[in-house]
Amino acid sequence: MTDVFINYRTGDGDKTAALIDHELSRRFGRDRAFRASKSIVPGSAYPEALLTGLRRSSVLLAVIGPDWTNFQTRLRDPEDWVRKEILEAFTCGIPVVPVLDGRKTDRLNRADLPDGLARLADLQSIRLDGHDTETGLKRLGDLVAEMAGLHDLDRDTVPPPASDSVTNSTGDVNGTAVQSRDFTGDVGGTVIKGSIGPVHTGQGDIYQNSRHVSGGRHFSGDGMTYYEGDHHGDNRHRFGDADRREGDDA
Repeated sequence: MTDVFINYRTGDGDKTAALIDHELSRRFGRDRAFRASKSIVPGSAYPEALLTGLRRSSVLLAVIGPDWTNFQTRLRDPEDWVRKEILEAFTCGIPVVPVLDGRKTDRLNRADLPDGLARLADLQSIRLDGHDTETGLKRLGDLVAEMAGLHDLDRDTVPPPASDSVTNSTGDVNGTAVQSRDFTGDVGGTVIKGSIGPVHTGQGDIYQNSRHVSGGRHFSGDGMTYYEGDHHGDNRHRFGDADRREGDDA
């Protein structure tokens, strides 16, 4: 079933129409975009094939080239197919999106259009800039995908990550970053995995549940009693759960 009908005039936008057709066919499938010179099989009845393709479409892209409004005689001709396709889309309630071909193509003006096509000037258009065709085609493809509910085949070509693969969750870092579940060989640093309790990877001593006193001495441990010097008297300094006694023994 056709989802996007590409309307264009030979000699004014036909190359852009072919480019759009190629991109949409690549992204959504060959049969999803209808372009007369590609989609109508030789020997088929042209009017019937054209109207059938149009009526099956969810959106019509009207490619507007720089000289589009200069074809005044043809735009007023009831047998002109560019005109007939657009009017048929209006009749069938098919959304029409004017695609402005290049920077030199102005937005449509009601004064430049015959009565039947005047409403084209009121429709929101999208510009396809030849200086950034890739971005313009992607934007156009995103638009018609949303309007026509098309399935993007590009997503099917990206394989999901393997269950045992490692993906980057560290972002941009300076220096060495190691990210894995299992480590083998020399990783050039310290790897700590599944640690419980304090960890020290630098230089110097590590103290847990400790207090510092003069002379650079540390006292550590739960319920520990520390006695220093001659034990005369009962002079006692208490540090949390640790006792320090100086003087006579008790």
